[in-house]
Amino acid sequence: QVQVVESGGGLVQPGGSLRLSCTASGSTFRSYTMNWFRQAPGKERELVATITSSSTTHYSDSVKGRFTISRDNAKNTVYLRMNSLKPEDTAVYYCNAQRLSAPYNYWGQGTQVTVSS
Repeated sequence: QVQVVESGGGLVQPGGSLRLSCTASGSTFRSYTMNWFRQAPGKERELVATITSSSTTHYSDSVKGRFTISRDNAKNTVYLRMNSLKPEDTAVYYCNAQRLSAPYNYWGQGTQVTVSS
């Protein structure tokens, strides 16, 4: 069983910054691919960023250049630094852990990010 917990969401003004954190349990965290998804009301869930066990990163076009995903394996934690935030970034952000054995995917409870003046 892998428990995933996100934190760091909140209200921020346009142009501001926020850092989300996600902690996932498990002795093999270093082998997990970690993802950040987001979902706005009435919209489909969107993959925002990915970081593999080798720390290769991928970003959606909408956040590329503004968001940075990173991981600290010693802390079983993945981060999403969000800069130059826009109102359209408003969503619930979910952390997802992919591991090598079944069950393969685990989800956090989500953390709300609201970008508004």
